[in-house]
Amino acid sequence: ALEVNLSCPNVKAGCMSIGSDPVQVKTIVSELRKRTSLPLWIKLTPNVTDIKTVALAAQEGGADAVVLINTLLGMAIDIRTRRPILRNNTGGYSGPAVKPVALRMVSECSQVLNIPIIGCGGISCADDVLEFMIAGASAVEIGTASLVHPTCPVDITKDLHKWCEDNDTKLSDLTGTLQLW
Repeated sequence: ALEVNLSCPNVKAGCMSIGSDPVQVKTIVSELRKRTSLPLWIKLTPNVTDIKTVALAAQEGGADAVVLINTLLGMAIDIRTRRPILRNNTGGYSGPAVKPVALRMVSECSQVLNIPIIGCGGISCADDVLEFMIAGASAVEIGTASLVHPTCPVDITKDLHKWCEDNDTKLSDLTGTLQLW
């Protein structure tokens, strides 16, 4: 698959602004779809008012899946220099703190999309994966945790196999089983 990041918060202009505009997302995905027969996954920004609108635009443009979510826009300040630590002033904030936002967005998009959702954002253990699957993800990506603990994906895979065996279920049977109030 080709994963196309339309949501990078670490550049001065470009990807994040493109990825927050449903018209631009649909146009870009449509053009990419003409140029490849490979599965096309579109990574979306959480820095939008309504993630469903942008995700639907990606689907309408021909995406085979959406990846939810990229990093939240954040800032860190050096108190000695009184300047942002990043030269770009802001950048992507990731890790466990973004998981609740990611889960909400996966859940919202799973209610309107007909294509798979790849969940990411704060996944560091098997329970996190299970939450993403229940929220509507068909698969997950593990970023920050694998940088901190390189064996994390292997450990999570083992724990998921055990959980499925203990609960007499397949992981894929959990996708989209969230029961909202």
